[in-house]
Amino acid sequence: MNRAICMLAEGIGMEQFLQIAVGTVTMRPYVFAFLAVYLVAAVTHLGWRTTLWFTVVGYLISFASELSSINTGFPYGWYYYIDATRDRELWIAGVPFFDSLSYVFLAYCSYATALLVVSPIKVWRRDFVTLETRAIRRSLAVLLLASLFQVFLDIIIDPVALQGGRWFLGQIYGYREAGVHFGVPLSNYVGWWVVSVVMVLALQLIDARSGRGKEKPAGVTNIPYRSLLGPILYLSVIVFNITITVLIGERLMATTGILIYILPVAIVIVGIIRRTNRYGREDLAVHLRDYPWSPVGKG
Repeated sequence: MNRAICMLAEGIGMEQFLQIAVGTVTMRPYVFAFLAVYLVAAVTHLGWRTTLWFTVVGYLISFASELSSINTGFPYGWYYYIDATRDRELWIAGVPFFDSLSYVFLAYCSYATALLVVSPIKVWRRDFVTLETRAIRRSLAVLLLASLFQVFLDIIIDPVALQGGRWFLGQIYGYREAGVHFGVPLSNYVGWWVVSVVMVLALQLIDARSGRGKEKPAGVTNIPYRSLLGPILYLSVIVFNITITVLIGERLMATTGILIYILPVAIVIVGIIRRTNRYGREDLAVHLRDYPWSPVGKG
């Protein structure tokens, strides 16, 4: 809204504003494809209310962090945006809209992956369900793992995004001083961890506040394998970025990214295999007490 007002005040017509709004989506279709998967995964998992609140709050947290960093160097270190696409997609106060928006689905899929790691698991022929509880969702273990999962995504994303001039992202940003990790400074990853902690904590608090009642939240749906949608989104982001890295010829960067993830992925897979259908009666009882609409009640 503020952007539209500013544009009109500058004498830019509504037609151009609509072109920019459309361009925001068409220039970054992969971002909005990930966003669409996030909405399906989060709404069927947490409900419309929690998802919408987190989308807004998460965006504001990420936008504030980026606005602060390009002006003060905190929390990511000093970097800058190159506004080469300002006339073709939405920018707000010097920050591309799509960039801050991407933090939201990265935080959610990291949170869902942490739940997969921490929760007991029930599997049968028709479904795969993490036996989450309210205590697990708001636990320190999930907060720590989810925030680290999100940072590790950025370890893959940021180096290839910095090479945006060599692929369809475009060269949209840079650092004042080249960092030690393929041009990315370590301060960036420290900042990402701080912001990730804040975002995941915000999601936990929103979910805890919205899910106090015993009625199923609007939007929650027991679609098959729903518990895997968030982790699949997480893996999709990794595969997409490593694929781009390979396509632009950055073999060392791609190899490093693959090696970074081999051990965590193996640990998660082995953990899933070892924990599948090895839950206790109390685990199942607490899960159904907190989420009586769970499909395990019928499985």
